[in-house]
Order: sequence, then C-alpha cells, then structure tokens
Amino acid sequence: MSAPELAVSVRRASVVYAAADAPVHALQEIDLAIAPGEFVSLIGPSGCGKTTLLRVIADLEPISAGEVQVNGMSPRDARLARAYGYVFQAPALFPWRNVLANVMLPLQIQGRSAAECEAVALDHLARVGLTGFERKYPWQLSGGMQQRVSIARALGFEPKLLMMDEPFGALDEITRDRLNEQLQQLWQRERRTVVFVTHSIAEAVYLSTRIVVMSPRPGRIVKDIRSPLPEARHLGLRDTPEFMAVAHELREALGHGRDE
Repeated sequence: MSAPELAVSVRRASVVYAAADAPVHALQEIDLAIAPGEFVSLIGPSGCGKTTLLRVIADLEPISAGEVQVNGMSPRDARLARAYGYVFQAPALFPWRNVLANVMLPLQIQGRSAAECEAVALDHLARVGLTGFERKYPWQLSGGMQQRVSIARALGFEPKLLMMDEPFGALDEITRDRLNEQLQQLWQRERRTVVFVTHSIAEAVYLSTRIVVMSPRPGRIVKDIRSPLPEARHLGLRDTPEFMAVAHELREALGHGRDE
C-alpha cells in the first residue's frame, strides 16, 4: 500500500528533546502504517512516547528525524486542511459557552453560516447521545458527558481521522465502560480511522482492530497485534476466551518490552 492510500504513514520517526544535562530520546525510529478505517490503539508504560507519537501525527510536536504523512499530506497540511479531529485527555470546554455553543465553535471559526453550524452541532450531539443537553453548561455535566461533548466537537467538521489521547483515563470504571461501548458503536457506524492512546489493556483489546505496543523510553514499537475479535463488539465479549487470549498476548508483549 503506497503512502497516499494510508491514513497515517510514519517512517523512521525520532523525537529528541534538548535538555541541560543530556538529550531526551522520546521516540526512536518509529515505523507505523495505518489504513483507512482501522482503529489502532497505542499502549505502553508511562513516559514511553504514546502521546508524543500522537502529537507528532497531529502536528503538535515536531520530529527530529524521519517522515510522517497524514492522508498523503504532511501533518501541517493535514492540520490546515482540518483532515483530523483531536480529543485531549481533559475535555477542554469553554465554561461560559453551553454545550451547543462549544460544539459549534470550530464550525463558526470555519466561517459557516449560523444555521449550518447549529444543524451540524445538533446532529453530532445526537450521535454521542446528548440530545436534550444542548443548553446545559459544562459544569452541569458529568465528566463522561463532558468528554462526549469533546468527541462531538472533534467530529463536527467530518474528519476522516480521529485522534484520541486517553480520553476516558480519568473516568470511573462504569462510565468508562459505557463510553467504550458508545465509541465502539460510533466507529461501527462511521468507520473513521481512529488512533487511540490508552494505558488500559482491557480498553485496548475491546476497542481496537490493531494494538501497537511501545517500549519504555526511548519509545519504540515492540509488537503490532492484529485483533482476531469480531469487529462488532459488546461488553460481554470481555468474558470470552478469545478476548482473554488477546489480553494475555498484549500483557506479555508489554512485559517483554519492559525487559528489553
């Protein structure tokens, strides 16, 4: 598959930060190819460079060496073309704007008409199950609902690629399970390419078509696991031998990466 046919192409990418005592090698010669429609999770120990890699793809961090393309463009061109949506660890909503106004904001910045902005925002709020909460303010919502507003906002301009940096990491387990299920259903309906950072083995196995395992710093890819699970999933799948086998393979890969 050639680079223009890929949603994401990373070739021998390295990131080195200057420091007073010695340079910090955050990523070392990363090679990663992601096809359109894949759900790829990045997992590894804290400080391994998962978020750095995601930010490199999103043009939020520069690379020191190598090449990155997003939908056949440079990350900068992809960002300017609004070719992706990005969901941060924290919802990052404006407290003085209600839910509808928060989702409308990037559409307004694009110069769309007020009627179009509202129609698109209402549609995407419905997709994440927030119909009826349009006039609420962020402080009136639970953490899980705030994160769903962030997802609706990221989806508002119909990006082909959605990048998510541990969006559910701060939530309680019950809320996290529910949002995992809703995100999986959303991916089933729309088949956008998703690159997802997580620390959770269960979350990675449940959501992903592929799981990319990274080593401690300097971050390298130590294993790329293609999931044998059916694409349509439900939470009960986590109790099956098939799910547990993938989780075991992932746990072993994480252990081997730590020992290298």
